[in-house]
Amino acid sequence: MKYDFLVVGAGFSGATIAERLASGGKRVLVMDRRRHIAGNSHDAYDPTSDILTHTYGPHYFRTNSERVRSYLSRFTKWHPVEYQILSFTDGRYWQFPINLNTFEQFLGRASSSEEMSAWLEEKRIPIAEPANSEEVILSQVGWELYEKFFKGYTLKQWKRYPQDLDASVCGRIPIRTNRDNRYLSEKFQELPIGGYTRLVDSMLAHPNIQVLLNADFRELREQVEYGHLIYTGMIDEYFGYCFGKLPYRSLRFERETHSVEYYQPAMQVNYPNEQDFTRIVEIKHATGQRSPLTTIVKEYPEDFGEGKEPYYPIPAPESKRLYDQYEGLAQRESGVTFLGRLATYRYYNMDQVVAAALLASDRLLEEGGRMKLES
Repeated sequence: MKYDFLVVGAGFSGATIAERLASGGKRVLVMDRRRHIAGNSHDAYDPTSDILTHTYGPHYFRTNSERVRSYLSRFTKWHPVEYQILSFTDGRYWQFPINLNTFEQFLGRASSSEEMSAWLEEKRIPIAEPANSEEVILSQVGWELYEKFFKGYTLKQWKRYPQDLDASVCGRIPIRTNRDNRYLSEKFQELPIGGYTRLVDSMLAHPNIQVLLNADFRELREQVEYGHLIYTGMIDEYFGYCFGKLPYRSLRFERETHSVEYYQPAMQVNYPNEQDFTRIVEIKHATGQRSPLTTIVKEYPEDFGEGKEPYYPIPAPESKRLYDQYEGLAQRESGVTFLGRLATYRYYNMDQVVAAALLASDRLLEEGGRMKLES
C-alpha cells in the first residue's frame, strides 16, 4: 500500500498528527523503533504491585489551551490533579516550589507575604537581564535558597553548573510569596483516566492508520512508499550526524515496590543535594489508585550514549549553535516535516507538543487541499 504520510515516532507528536491526517482522509503509516506506543509518556501497570507507573519518568499533563484539552478529550476522560512536590535536604522535607510555607520552614516560625517579600528583596542579587539559570534564581531569591534547592539538583540533572545553562532551565520554576503549594499553575491540571498509553492507543485506532513497532526508520525507509514524511526523531541522526552529535541527558530508573499504602508524603520528592538520584516519584498520589502496595521510581541522571535514551536536549549556547546548523538543513529539506522535542531540539511540555502537531496537521491538510484544487 502507498501511504500519503509516513510518521516516524508514536509519541504525542506522531500520534496527534497521524490522527488528524487520517481524519482528513489520508492514509498514514506510523513507525516507532520501540516495542510500544506513547513514546516517553508510555505507562503500564507494574507487575509486582499492579500500580500504574510512568515508564520513562513522571508526565504531568497541564495546559491553558482549550483547543488542546478539547482535542485530547475526544480520546479520554480526565482525573483532576493538583501536583504537589516536596524537596528533601538538610534531613527534612520542604515545600517546593519556594513559597510562604517554605519561608516559614526556613525561619522556624510564622511569617507573612510582606515579610517574605522584604526578605527576598534584601537577599536577591540585582540582575536586570539574567543570562543563565544561576542568574535567574539569584535575581529572585539570592544565594542561600539557590544553594539549598537549585544548585545541586541542577548539577546532578544536567552535569553542568546552572551558570552554564540557559535561563529557561531554572526560570520555569515559580517563586511565590503566598501559600500556593502547587508545582504548576496552568488552568487544567489532570491525568488521563486509564493512563497515557490507553489515550494514545485511542488516538491511533483510526482505520486510516497502520502502526508498525520495533521498526527502525533508517532500515525501512526505502521499503515504504509514501508522499510526505513526518519526522519526530533526533534531527542530528536524520542527517547522519554530519555536523556532530547534539548533546542530551539520559536517565536511569529504579523501581521499588513496598508493602505500604504510601512510601512518601507527596507524589514527587526532589533530592537536590546528598543523594545520587534527583527525585523519587510515587505517581499513585496523583492517579488516586487505591492499593495496600505502592511502587516508587528513583531517577538517576546519566550521560547520553550507546543504548541510552535521549530525554533532555541540553539548553546551552554551544548546543544551540550546533542545532542551528541542523535546522538550516531541515529548512531546505523538501517533503519532510520535523516535529517534536527531538526533531526541533527543544524542551516541550506535552500540551505544547500536541498544539504544534495540531498546527502542523492544519497546514499539511490545507496544502494538500490546495494542491488537489490546482491539479
